[in-house]
Amino acid sequence: MRKALIVGIDHYTHLPPLSGCVNDAYGVKNALEHHADGTKNFVTPKLLLGSGPADVVTRVELRTAIQELFADDAEIALFYFAGHGCVEDTGGYLCAGDSDTGDDGIALNDVITWASNSPAKNKVIILDSCHSGSAGNRPTAGSTAEIKEGMTILTASTARQSAMETPGGGAGVFTSLLIDALNGAAMNLVGDVTPGSVYAHIDQSLGPWAQRPMFKTHVKSFVSLRRATPPIPLAELQALAKHFPSPGFKFALDPAYEPERTKEQLEDPSIPRPDPKKNEVFAVLQQYVKVNLVRPVGAKHMWHAAMNSKACELTVLGEHYRNLVAQGLI
Repeated sequence: MRKALIVGIDHYTHLPPLSGCVNDAYGVKNALEHHADGTKNFVTPKLLLGSGPADVVTRVELRTAIQELFADDAEIALFYFAGHGCVEDTGGYLCAGDSDTGDDGIALNDVITWASNSPAKNKVIILDSCHSGSAGNRPTAGSTAEIKEGMTILTASTARQSAMETPGGGAGVFTSLLIDALNGAAMNLVGDVTPGSVYAHIDQSLGPWAQRPMFKTHVKSFVSLRRATPPIPLAELQALAKHFPSPGFKFALDPAYEPERTKEQLEDPSIPRPDPKKNEVFAVLQQYVKVNLVRPVGAKHMWHAAMNSKACELTVLGEHYRNLVAQGLI
């Protein structure tokens, strides 16, 4: 069972209103609810939305929902929050809709404690709020993180930074990149999106002068948040070790592999005719090139490598995936 609590608060009774948190919550829910192939991912994510005076997300309601999320032995318990955040000498806080001073919200130390004590196998906390980078730090120990095994924390900013909205409002910069990552921008070649790959995508996209996302984790096993559509069919990826049976192997090519040629080349009897079986293999090799698994040797493009009887070889990434396939890990 994969559980998710998704909170988005735009309306605050006492604090300044926000404009994109509810939209962000819906976007995260839509991204997490199903895998790319339509199968169920997180079972009916629970939404807490504060969009106006009629649906204020109170501190009691928010506290109860977080505790309930981490109460079960789920495979993954994921908590996402978009709203105001606050930091004091005693630590950081998530501001509920009825918060007045900020530090009367939900203490991040409490959230970490509930997650730490949870029987869930994996606990993932994603915070799009100002000063959220303080999550997991002990106030008395400076920047020392205190995260138990099975926990991952991903935040929009450091403990002293604000979390920005996109130009024109309506969405958070961090969450927009998070949703892109979940929808495939951060997937590996089998389609899995992990917390680490999400962080890498967001960190690279923001650049050195923007808000800095924070990533803290203590896990011993692979965690996939969602399966996106892989860039190459699994069967083709699994054939990598067949086409390249050993590390450093160079796949010899000849003109019969390439089905496309000029009229003059077609009429030249010295050039071998296209071989349908070789053409099928060559199409797979070209798919490998597109995802940076293979490169031509001694030629600019695969077409030239084939027509000039050169070869192709695995890239460093290709060698990595060939090794995984050879060990039966893919």
